[in-house]
Amino acid sequence: MKLFGILIPEFFNPCVTNNTFIKYYGVDCSPPLFYVLMTINQRQSYLFAALAILFWSTVSTAFKVSLNQLSPMGLLLISSFVATLFLGTYNLMSGPGFLANFLRNLRQSLFAGFLNPFLYYLVLFVAYDRLRAQEAQALNYTWAIILSLFSVLFLRERLRLKDLLALTVSLFGVVIISSKGQLLAMQFDDILGTGLALGSSFIWAAYWILSMKDKRPNPVKLFYNFLVGFMLITMSVFAFQVSILEKSAAFSYGLLGSVWVGIFEMGLTFLLWLKALQLTENTAKISNLIFLTPFVSMLFIFTILKEPIHPATIVGLLLIVLSNVFQKS
Repeated sequence: MKLFGILIPEFFNPCVTNNTFIKYYGVDCSPPLFYVLMTINQRQSYLFAALAILFWSTVSTAFKVSLNQLSPMGLLLISSFVATLFLGTYNLMSGPGFLANFLRNLRQSLFAGFLNPFLYYLVLFVAYDRLRAQEAQALNYTWAIILSLFSVLFLRERLRLKDLLALTVSLFGVVIISSKGQLLAMQFDDILGTGLALGSSFIWAAYWILSMKDKRPNPVKLFYNFLVGFMLITMSVFAFQVSILEKSAAFSYGLLGSVWVGIFEMGLTFLLWLKALQLTENTAKISNLIFLTPFVSMLFIFTILKEPIHPATIVGLLLIVLSNVFQKS
């Protein structure tokens, strides 16, 4: 038989040589097992997805480390500059064609760039500045539920009963996290921080809907969105004389954390994730892997930030993630 154009001896094919294998494992030998197990593209898809999940799992920790020395606007300014530089370099490696129709691309990205990176990350960083990392990142994961509701409103998708059930369960998880499990007392440590973390989900969902309607190649529109966003951030810093530093950040963890965020939250990891979705044979399976991220993130938060993980955070996060998986099933 042939595999990817290469002649493979039949004795390597269990369907031909090993009837016991077929009997106990119920293998359907048409097509041959080699084709069934996993294609090269699918393996690459899982590899890209695993790298994206690993990198995204580090960013909550990087946010908190950076915010110890930088203001939210300072973190946003440096990280968005790094992301813009990275995305520009990435596009340039494919040729200078992405710079064609430069002004038209800028105009097309005006609102998207305002939403992300400017508004989304500003709101998210302020939330992280006010809340514990575990709370902020768990609450931010309500974006998938909000995105489904926005799809009903703006893309005219059908509202299903499971959408409403998933929303209810997810909101219950939010209440558990925000109240630290004190459901009867209903005392929240920081209502504003909680509201900002949830608000970032609405902003991200709105950006995602807008991005779905933008037919430009993903790397190109990401670059222009971040270029517009960086210009808006820079103008805001000078116009409102926003403080950048909490403490001296020269050659510090704050500065290094900002560079990490710019590359592994805003730039490279999005490209890895998009590549995983492009290569996969089953988009749903790859998409659901994203919900591993907050749990892996808890390990970094616990080991690096030394932040004790509250049981209510785990319970609430489980409810949010399971509601998302249920909705997509």
